[in-house]
Amino acid sequence: MKITREIKTAILVIFAIILLIFGYNFLKGENLFGDDKVFYATYNNVEGLTVSSKVTVNGFVVGKIKDIDFADAGGDLKVTFNVEGDFEFGKNSVVKIYSASFIGGKNLAIIPEVNPKQMAKSGDEITSKIEPGLIGEVVSKLDPIQAKLETVLEEASTSLSSINALLNKENTANISKAIKSLTNTLSTLEYTAKNVDALLGKNQNNIDSTILNFKQSSENINKMSNEIAEVKIAEMMSSLDKTITNFSDIAAKVNSNKGTAGKLINDATIYNNLDRATRQLDLLLQDMKLNPKRYVHFSVFGKKGKEYNKPKDSLK
Repeated sequence: MKITREIKTAILVIFAIILLIFGYNFLKGENLFGDDKVFYATYNNVEGLTVSSKVTVNGFVVGKIKDIDFADAGGDLKVTFNVEGDFEFGKNSVVKIYSASFIGGKNLAIIPEVNPKQMAKSGDEITSKIEPGLIGEVVSKLDPIQAKLETVLEEASTSLSSINALLNKENTANISKAIKSLTNTLSTLEYTAKNVDALLGKNQNNIDSTILNFKQSSENINKMSNEIAEVKIAEMMSSLDKTITNFSDIAAKVNSNKGTAGKLINDATIYNNLDRATRQLDLLLQDMKLNPKRYVHFSVFGKKGKEYNKPKDSLK
């Protein structure tokens, strides 16, 4: 059978259409001949993520973005992506948008769940996350620095305004006079310092001798003070030792029955006798106050005194 030119042209057109469809779907991230699994993730901002952007796991490409569309009226975006081959990951894994390059291209990275209890199935929605881009991080870190810099510039501007207000003609003249006076004072101090240096140079020997004599005198005084202190301490210790010895002798005698003090302290009989004598003396004085005629007799005609009768309260 002879194939005509028209049949060849039709076959070529059909093949071109099939190739165009396959290429278009491939660019969209669809594999017509594979068993890809499809998943979803919702973001409030896709940050420049586009259809056909890569889906990676630890930097290895496992799929592509198939579609990006609005998820609801609030403006959230639903990202549809596929995973090629037999790669599996946990249902609680995270899908993160990250910067693929410094110029701002975005890809989707799957962060697999560690020790998953349930694997993700085609059609599941995966938890989403957005990683700030490099430029975004730099801008976010520069924002507080910019605010501080603006504050510093405002304070510097205020300080310069205050300085300009302070440095008027009158204050400038006063500052010039003060600087001139300070210069004169420094010149005088320099001249005085030179004279002092010259004076010290001429009398260096005398100063050295004076310092040496003062040092020797100080050493002698120190030595004398030490000797006096040692002598006084020795005398005091000797006197204290004698006093302690005498006190020990007295205490020993008092504790013994020898001597008046020892007998007075240690002999109960002497104490009782003293107590009794004190009581008798007290009663005697009392009786003299109550009956003075017993002890004093006065008679003009020589009358004989009455016979003494022992009082009832007399001590035995």
